[in-house]
Amino acid sequence: MRFYRDFLKRLFDILISLSALLILWPLILLIAIVLFFQNKGNVFFLQERPGKDQRAFKVFKFKTMTDERDSTGKLLPDYKRITPFGRFLRASSLDELPQLFNVLLGHMSLVGPRPLLFRYIPLHQPWQLIRYEVRPGITGWAQVNGRNSLTWAQKFRLDAEYVEKCSFWFDLKILYLTFLKVLKAEGIQNSQTHPMPPFDGTN
Repeated sequence: MRFYRDFLKRLFDILISLSALLILWPLILLIAIVLFFQNKGNVFFLQERPGKDQRAFKVFKFKTMTDERDSTGKLLPDYKRITPFGRFLRASSLDELPQLFNVLLGHMSLVGPRPLLFRYIPLHQPWQLIRYEVRPGITGWAQVNGRNSLTWAQKFRLDAEYVEKCSFWFDLKILYLTFLKVLKAEGIQNSQTHPMPPFDGTN
């Protein structure tokens, strides 16, 4: 399992992500064109996240929200800024497609713990830091077991379990379960009625 995690997994990621990009490039281009006109040229959302060994990288996603602010200059809540097309992209998980470039560049893996925010790292318990021993993933063991319906503690336990059991067959199982959940649109939470609370080290 260690040999797969440290060597073969990267080869698997390159082959699958490159194949997916070659197949899906017309869809990616079409979405980018729609977002270009809808968001006045802003197609992608980029944010710095900690990757393997807590090294910084910029995660790519399609931009699903506007930059509207209130009278004080503060960004409006997410549910007020998300566009109808952006809501569709999220419901279908198509907003994640640009992360295939992150995988190809070596920032991410197809399967692994989802990349969080740097401000969460000091709040982790020591055992939770195991999630940074592997590249973050587009999908993961926590995502196919409940996504945002899980508590943070449950997510971290599942992330740790993934790192400890990482194997080729485990990755295939997670990719298969992800495909089923995307088809059924399972685990897509409404950010207005069921927002995921920020991680504060206790939740």
